[in-house]
Amino acid sequence: MADLPRTGIPEQLARRMSMPEQHAYLRTKLSRRRMITSSAATVGGAALLGGASPAYPVSPATTPVTTALAARVDGSLVAPFGRHLAFGADPRTQMRISWQVPFAVGRPYVRVGLKPWELSRKIEAEVRALHTPSLSPKLPAVDQFYLHAGLDGLRPGTTYYYGVGHDGFDPADACRLSTVGSFRTAPARPETFVFTAFGDQGVGYDALANDQLILGQNPSFHLHAGDICYADSSGRGRESDTYDARVWDQFLAQTESVASRVPWMVTTGNHDMEAWYSPNGYGGQSARWSLPDNGPDAANAPGIYSFTYGNVGVVALDANDVSYEIPANRGYTDGAQSAWLDRRLGELRRQAGIDFVVVFFHHCVYSTSTHASDGGVRDAWLALFAKHQVDLVINGHNHVYERTDAIRDGEVGRPVPVGSSTDPTRDGTVYVTAGGAGKDLYGFGPGVRDSYEGNVHDHDHIVSFHWTTSRIPDPDTVEWSRVRYTGFSFLAVEAEAGASPKLKVSALAESGERVDYFEIRRGR
Repeated sequence: MADLPRTGIPEQLARRMSMPEQHAYLRTKLSRRRMITSSAATVGGAALLGGASPAYPVSPATTPVTTALAARVDGSLVAPFGRHLAFGADPRTQMRISWQVPFAVGRPYVRVGLKPWELSRKIEAEVRALHTPSLSPKLPAVDQFYLHAGLDGLRPGTTYYYGVGHDGFDPADACRLSTVGSFRTAPARPETFVFTAFGDQGVGYDALANDQLILGQNPSFHLHAGDICYADSSGRGRESDTYDARVWDQFLAQTESVASRVPWMVTTGNHDMEAWYSPNGYGGQSARWSLPDNGPDAANAPGIYSFTYGNVGVVALDANDVSYEIPANRGYTDGAQSAWLDRRLGELRRQAGIDFVVVFFHHCVYSTSTHASDGGVRDAWLALFAKHQVDLVINGHNHVYERTDAIRDGEVGRPVPVGSSTDPTRDGTVYVTAGGAGKDLYGFGPGVRDSYEGNVHDHDHIVSFHWTTSRIPDPDTVEWSRVRYTGFSFLAVEAEAGASPKLKVSALAESGERVDYFEIRRGR
């Protein structure tokens, strides 16, 4: 099948259209002949891939078209890659295993066991084939094959070993044992653990270096606050954007060393709105990741979900839904996300054994770097964070590390210098921008100095801005910017359970040096 033709939208019209409207416009211009051809490819691909049916809406953009080539590939010559884990809604008993193959394969599966040499349980995998057309003369059409298996009924606090395979490639064979990975389920009762977080990673040396430092923390899971691989370099969420789907292959290969053993819990940034894929530009996201499906609409909003681990409740949000700065997907949940957030935060606060609530998403609530603060996020969610006394909010978007004092009612509720502690029930919420995962770094405004552990330079105030509903920057003079670091970095949080629970929050630079530290304790 030839490369699919590019159908554009006039620029003046595109500026007035949301992403779903752009997508509908584009689809209506597809020829009937192309629809028929794509449907035929779907049937052929499903048969070759073992008959698995996709668990997400399939459009002509998500159908495999290289079945003739794949039919000639011996399965023993096709090595799986890009393994990545994610929790189900209950990390004590559920794990999702995902991976990729370069060609379609027969009957893919996962083997699981309690010992690496006894992988007795065999689970059939679901196939999600993704086709990306040539979006510019310099980019070829790409077909990708993502495989997913859901493990349920696992034992809490148990280490499992797993291997991924297909016809001709059995991970239980002696020559394949080096491909076996492992994971550990969440404990049945709260105990001390570590999790890590960042956003804006991309592909490159610094991104890889951060991954290896994260692995050294032995985290129970990792939070990725969006802008995952930057296949789409523009980040506007428009149909006119071009993106190279092959960058995802590079990213998943780069991340495998850590994500194959540490659940990699992602949400969506503006660079993750890849407008070709339906719905809402998230079809690619749905093909590549298996995440908890307990959000308001998992099929259309894969980056909205929650889970609990030990004494911490974690909530993932999609700030594209409320952003004033980048409005391509603004309002796509029609208020369902915010209503769900209110309910879910209330449930977590009432749940026995949950001491802390952490929320993560992409666009910044409070930052003074390049993108500054998003007024849409503030208008939609600040009142809910205050109502439910959220302990920690983690964002990306700005490619720096910046951390606020405790903020209550839009003002500094309590200064939180490096090394100090704060109580959210009294002081308010601390907001962290952890956008130094690996993509090109930003900076701060003229005359604003970095200020971090061992290099403190406090400012009485900093001139910044926040985005308004009309996409006009509104100036701010802020006093809440407590820690600033223009270097590659990530967040490491140790959650202590017991009689005096606390969150011990550290920021670590690419060198391994600690650049920030503070503690969160609640009403004790």
